[in-house]
Amino acid sequence: MALRVYNTLTKTKETFEPVRPGHVGMYLCGPTVYKPSHIGHAVSPILFDTIKRYLLHKGFDVTLVINITDVDDKLIVESRAQGLSMAQLAEQVMGNYFECLDALGVRNVDAFPKATENIGNIIALVQRLVDNGAAYVVDGDVYFDHTKSADYGKLSGRKVEEALSGTREVASRSHHPADFALWKAAKADEPSWNSPWGPGRPGWHIECSAMSMAILGETFDIHGGGMDLIFPHHENEIAQSETATGKPFARYWLHNGLTRIRTKAAGGEWTNEKMSKSLGNIRTISDLLTQYSPETIRMFVLSTHYRRPLDFSDEQLDNTEKAAGTFYRLFERIARTTGEDVYTSGEGLNRVRDQAGSELQQQFVNGVLGCRVKLYDAMDDDFNTAGAVATLHDLAGLINRYIDACRLEGEGKTADKALVAAAGRELISSGRLLGLFEAPPAAATARGLESDLMDLLIDLRTQARRGKNFAMADQIRDRLGEMGITLEDTPGGTVWRKGT
Repeated sequence: MALRVYNTLTKTKETFEPVRPGHVGMYLCGPTVYKPSHIGHAVSPILFDTIKRYLLHKGFDVTLVINITDVDDKLIVESRAQGLSMAQLAEQVMGNYFECLDALGVRNVDAFPKATENIGNIIALVQRLVDNGAAYVVDGDVYFDHTKSADYGKLSGRKVEEALSGTREVASRSHHPADFALWKAAKADEPSWNSPWGPGRPGWHIECSAMSMAILGETFDIHGGGMDLIFPHHENEIAQSETATGKPFARYWLHNGLTRIRTKAAGGEWTNEKMSKSLGNIRTISDLLTQYSPETIRMFVLSTHYRRPLDFSDEQLDNTEKAAGTFYRLFERIARTTGEDVYTSGEGLNRVRDQAGSELQQQFVNGVLGCRVKLYDAMDDDFNTAGAVATLHDLAGLINRYIDACRLEGEGKTADKALVAAAGRELISSGRLLGLFEAPPAAATARGLESDLMDLLIDLRTQARRGKNFAMADQIRDRLGEMGITLEDTPGGTVWRKGT
């Protein structure tokens, strides 16, 4: 199946064909670093990191760029409130942002260009627009003349009469409300840079055009961001970029749905509202990482198709945590029944499939390989990570049922154990295409004293049962249950886990 993506520009799904065969350039609008990043700021990076992983798997050479807006009205206001310079505040917030992305497995970004490091590129692009008559100067401000863009509004579908300058670009001196600032004249006590039009700083939209083209070229493949950026930000990026170069800017535009916080009203009904700093309903990434594992958060994001709204709540994350637990328990079960750690390298399914002699074994192998095809089909269909995650659950269920059918927690056959171990590795490798299962969960590898104490309690319970002291055995099980620890008696012995 050929890769198809939904293009916001054409409002259709299209077969993906990069500008340069075999090479993909992707640009994602990153955060304005004036306050700690919330979960909404993690959504696009997680999605685009996953998209890059899949494109790499398909054999493409991929460059992923996420910009940093480190000069902006909001940054100036917040830095004054904190008694810091704009640069100090930006560095502080950026440090937290990068730490959070790394924790969430977003490690495939090739460049994080900062606006302040690209002032030369920005000024050069503004000058091109001034030189070709598409921009005009008013007392040190430079505005883009929207009438010079013949198809202005083609991304959002808005008519010029509906257009307003972006909330960050207060264009009181522009010729028309749809004209937007490319360069803003310096004000007292604000950061500024010298330019042909006097001291000043860049407008918001021109930053992304300059940075993306400097790294990826004047025409590149994929431009992404949240749906709230379609207008005015991305619309204006297209207008200024294509007017300056006379070339298409980005071939495909991918926009993820907004993150909405899900809350229960006094009457008991659930409501959703956009998560934003202005509404004061944010949950920072750092805060969430103290409550949930990074893999839980990543799986939560990927379990919704990227074009749909992401409804956030602790309840939803709790459900995702439980869902992730089904995989971890399966990996432990495979290790217990086969003696092999599926996180480490070993024989894959293609290497051991010739051991499938019985009809049941052949059906199992075909089922596992069928899940692989389903996952690829989901990702080839507009990067449907939700469908891919669902397929991982299907594969986990298939492996669990096969272990039960073959009674592998008893004696079990060598061939069946080899097939199960290989299927487990197939599940791991499929998950890694999404940035999941890259390492065992921390709780499973760092139990230390906790693990030793649990082994002791399980031994005491086993002795109590052998001595027919069932009251004591039940009391140990029940007290552990009250602490959130479940004991499971299997043919291979008693195992424990946190949660039900």
